[in-house]
Amino acid sequence: MPYEIQEGYSTKRGATWDGKGVNFALFSRNATKVELCLFSEDGKTELERIVLPEHTNEIWHGYVQDIGPAQRYGYRVYGPYEPENGHRFNPNKLLLDPYAQAHIGELIWDPAIFGYNMESMDDLTFDERDSAPFVPKCIVVDPNFDFTGERGRKCIHWDETIFYEAHVKGFTKLRQDIPEHLRGTYAGLAQQPVIDYIKSLGVTSVELLPIHTFVNDSQLLEKGLVNYWGYNSIGFFAPDPRYAADRPNTLREFKEMIARYHEAGLEIILDVVYNHTAEGNEKGPTISFKGIDNASYYRLLPDQPRYYINETGTGNTLNVDHPRVLQLVMDSLRYWVESTSVDGFRFDLGTILARDLDGFNSQSGFMKACSQDPLLGSVKLIAEPWDVGLGGYQMGGFPPGWAEWNDQFRDTVRDFWRGHASAAELTDYLCGSAKVFHRVGRKPWASVNLIAAHDGFTTNDLVTYNEKHNEANGENNNDGNSDNRSWNCGVEGPTDDPEINTLRSRQIRNLLATLLLSQGTPLLVAGDEFGRTQQGNNNAYCQDNEISWLNWDLRDKGKHLVSFVQRLTALRHKFPILRRGRFYSGTYNEALGVKDLTWINANGQEMGNEQWADDEMRCFGMLMDGRAQRTGIQKPGDDATMLLVINAHHDLVEFTLPESYGGDQWALLIDTNLEENEAQGIHKTGESYSVTARSLLLFALKSKNAQSGEY
Repeated sequence: MPYEIQEGYSTKRGATWDGKGVNFALFSRNATKVELCLFSEDGKTELERIVLPEHTNEIWHGYVQDIGPAQRYGYRVYGPYEPENGHRFNPNKLLLDPYAQAHIGELIWDPAIFGYNMESMDDLTFDERDSAPFVPKCIVVDPNFDFTGERGRKCIHWDETIFYEAHVKGFTKLRQDIPEHLRGTYAGLAQQPVIDYIKSLGVTSVELLPIHTFVNDSQLLEKGLVNYWGYNSIGFFAPDPRYAADRPNTLREFKEMIARYHEAGLEIILDVVYNHTAEGNEKGPTISFKGIDNASYYRLLPDQPRYYINETGTGNTLNVDHPRVLQLVMDSLRYWVESTSVDGFRFDLGTILARDLDGFNSQSGFMKACSQDPLLGSVKLIAEPWDVGLGGYQMGGFPPGWAEWNDQFRDTVRDFWRGHASAAELTDYLCGSAKVFHRVGRKPWASVNLIAAHDGFTTNDLVTYNEKHNEANGENNNDGNSDNRSWNCGVEGPTDDPEINTLRSRQIRNLLATLLLSQGTPLLVAGDEFGRTQQGNNNAYCQDNEISWLNWDLRDKGKHLVSFVQRLTALRHKFPILRRGRFYSGTYNEALGVKDLTWINANGQEMGNEQWADDEMRCFGMLMDGRAQRTGIQKPGDDATMLLVINAHHDLVEFTLPESYGGDQWALLIDTNLEENEAQGIHKTGESYSVTARSLLLFALKSKNAQSGEY
């Protein structure tokens, strides 16, 4: 059918419906012509090709009357095919709109999706086959559609935050208490039993593995595997339809899910991948950016622009130095906040985004753009502070306002509990990693502490396996990190030995207690609270099956561990001293005669230099006194005095409970030696307490004037 075409406007990228028609706008500096291709509802039939009539400030644009939401479309972009000069235009390849907010269909790995003749494997050749039958199509969306539920964000304060990392599909795929057709979907994650369970754990913020539209790698499909984690984005504005129960309405379903979590007082954090795309290197497919303007969207070698700078290990690196590419990323972030009300972002390989021509720069264009943006300043920004490029490890280097994943916390805590790190090595990590983050006004919450994450062993597997077992990945167990800092407690894999299983259970409690009682922001991985296992696979990125999906049958078996985690989070919320807003300083309050932090030896006395120098010293206490650093804004529990006792020895230790001003009794709150979390009892100062081998305890000082049960 003939369409009325007008010039439209260039100011807003993507497909924008105004009630009468749709404005299309696409950035390409080096293109010579852009065709808009309209498709049938099923995305299989190309109905019309429309040349965008205007080119303004490197934006190609046009307005098409009488089309609207649900219209399927893509682009064909003309220009030079000169790979040696960085240009890979090929109008035979249908391209996804970088600003598309919805997609239909999946990528089919056919030779036609490559800009060059794939059979020859020579990227200087030019392929004339039409890729349209094999690529997804973009969908025009209605920006004004309504949905039920709260629209506002939650804005949980940083010092109250507890992250819970989850996978949309894997979290509910095996849940028996929700309808089968909703399992593994956004709608499934929004079911009330699921939300009630997450809420019951005491976590505040659900961090979802990537939900941006992504591509399954061809080499995985050939093995019968998929890219389960989703770190292979191709659409920065669209939730992936594979996680939707109602695929034609994916965006609506996603927004409804967020609304349900906000109603429950929970945040949603998105794990985002802006460092690279699914198009790979010079031998990769042409799906979107590569065919729109390869030389602008990607970082190319300056003296050999045929090839890509690969600081991500995936074949390409997005060129956020380019103002339009930077704008794309910033527009994407603002879109997710404004349109879907997400509460923050965790940036995969975040160091990439802070790189400029001279390497990592905390004042790069992207960092400055985020810092000055009032909308992004109101959400949580979390960096994975490393990439695979030169100088890629930058933990602590991000600017104020950012939090960072702390792998040093992870490694040191693992080492300590398996007997490979000293007390002196551990203490700074218990205090929010002040050596790294205590600068330019940054707070302890900037350290996102973790014991486990999607990448690596689960917490259960840390105490069950010494070696990785990744055979299911089809790479002869050569993939994944071999440096796991794990300890199987004497036997590799599951065992019926009761002594080993008792030790393993206690070690899990030790690890989780250290995580949730340390200063900083804890990140708990979904399922670790009931002993989830991946059968020793520490790189389950391609396992869309029972290896990765949460086995909810374990929840009943692990009910004591769930209760233990709930107890820990409840204590963290109750006592602000366990989640302080500023770093410890050793400040001495002369009026009260107390310090904010004192390290105690097993004799109940302050640690001396000789003991700190003893690498074999494994038992010590952390005496925290909330009265030493009072602030003008008081919270209930601010002035509590608490004692954390840690014993990583293989033998029992008699620990003398220290005297402390204002109280003469210690209430036992946590003892990891007790499986059913029956830690209780009142103990006098100066009294000896038998601390079981490899265990952790938490006490609270009872005030002399307090009523029973008060601290």
